[in-house]
Amino acid sequence: MAEAVPVRCPACLRESNYTAPVFPCACGSPVVPPLDLTAPPLTLTHRTWSGSWVAVRCAACARESEWPHPELGCGSCGTVVLIPVHPLEPQGPPPGGSGPRADAADGGRSAPPPSGTPPHPHPRPGQAVPAPRPTPRPDFRPVTIRTARDAVTAAALYLRWLGFEDVHPPEARPAPAAAVDLRAPGLVAQVDPTTAPAGLRAVECVWLNGLTASATSVYFALAGYTEDARTRADALGIPLFVMDLTGTPQPVNDPADELVGRGS
Repeated sequence: MAEAVPVRCPACLRESNYTAPVFPCACGSPVVPPLDLTAPPLTLTHRTWSGSWVAVRCAACARESEWPHPELGCGSCGTVVLIPVHPLEPQGPPPGGSGPRADAADGGRSAPPPSGTPPHPHPRPGQAVPAPRPTPRPDFRPVTIRTARDAVTAAALYLRWLGFEDVHPPEARPAPAAAVDLRAPGLVAQVDPTTAPAGLRAVECVWLNGLTASATSVYFALAGYTEDARTRADALGIPLFVMDLTGTPQPVNDPADELVGRGS
């Protein structure tokens, strides 16, 4: 894990600790954006798709990839702060020869199986191995939505029904005009209880949060989605659900249908 570094908010001058996210390179090595702590942090006033990414080179295999730009939300004034990153230097020969790249190229197929993995059973000649029967999920029991908190509770219950564990709504009562995050192992979900359709930026933000956490991103909305938000969600593979006042989420795109079919 990367070490925490102090970052001063340019708006209120409050100092907060920030730990850069660690991303997995295709070769399996951890990649951390090289923070430039000598440059002053910048206030994010307008988010753009191209400005949300930064190029980072893996120290192990020299592969260049684009990852979310490091940013920090100030806990005092709410300002979103962009943390500068060192630009890429001219690339030299990859360290360690072609070994790491060869492993990445074959998708890790040459790696030995983990110890303790039981061998696959081999049927006797002429004997077919029966496929395991999936355990059917019980019927989902919704809760009626009367408040913003009811919408968050309904989404949390639905995610548990899909198989995600330890999904809990926040302790504080959500504001009627604010979306609410739900977190669980392997899951980042956003619940929008407002009466306006969720837009493009909302879908992109939940996708970036899921990418940073290496988790599945899911979005729930009471008022549906704008056309460009649905188009972006389809391109990014973000499951979208719309909830009616009975509290039953309904999938509105193919990634959502797939999530319902396979579960967590």
